[in-house]
Amino acid sequence: HWPVDAGGRGATPTQHLIYLEETEKAGAPYVGANFVGLLHAGPTIAAEGTAEQRARWLPPVLRGDEIWCQGFSEPDAGSDLAALRTRAVRDGDAYVISGQKIWTSHAEVADWCELLVRTDPDAPKHRGITWLALPMDAPGITVRPLRTLAGSTEFAEMFLDEVRVPVRNRVGAENDGWRVTMVTLSFERGTAFVGEVVACRRTLDALADEARRNGRWDDPVLRRRLGRLNAELRALWRLTQWNVGESERTGGVPGIGGSVFKLRYSGARQELYEAAAEVLGADAFDVER
Repeated sequence: HWPVDAGGRGATPTQHLIYLEETEKAGAPYVGANFVGLLHAGPTIAAEGTAEQRARWLPPVLRGDEIWCQGFSEPDAGSDLAALRTRAVRDGDAYVISGQKIWTSHAEVADWCELLVRTDPDAPKHRGITWLALPMDAPGITVRPLRTLAGSTEFAEMFLDEVRVPVRNRVGAENDGWRVTMVTLSFERGTAFVGEVVACRRTLDALADEARRNGRWDDPVLRRRLGRLNAELRALWRLTQWNVGESERTGGVPGIGGSVFKLRYSGARQELYEAAAEVLGADAFDVER
């Protein structure tokens, strides 16, 4: 789905959806730690970056040579992202950055971070934000992994202590970062969850098969629950197709339908996990299963 002049195939959103659906059905390896670069930062730079920025950052992402992480959320700015307080002060040809980020995916292994900072503390909160490309080897960065109950360390918190970032690493204009961020999030919520929906549908089918095997299928309450989940996941798939078709009709950038999808998908996925616990019992908590 990347443009041809950025090293991609120039596929339409619908072609990208079909590709993601088929690779997920086939059990092909996921992009893993490279997902921020391929699905978030890369498309954003392709859409909003200068020719120099595109030439510098896009080829290494496509080759898998450089990994990106996302520095958006903060301890007090998650759902209300515009409340972020990480500060960037202009000092000649650089920004000096101080603050904290949290839930930063793959920060331990990343080479670059798509970072949101506040460059104008006096502006309305949606207007004083700037989008920067942060080199993760810059002095003043501390990364602390956050270990989940399952033992993974995909997420981390990141501390920035007077980190200097060149002004040339800014994508978009100063204080225009909120608009650029909406471009980033629209790509994230366009086709990024196609594989997740396909995986959830496959998991639901497996749960139904297991319920038939272990006798839980005889419970009418469970059957209704799985039936509702099946309807919800089918509806989410149709919504995904609609969103992708809408983005194709409007020029390739996904619209606000992706936000509706994200809300419904999050609830459906939680319901799926609860159903798995009901069908599998204690085995549902076995990370090796």
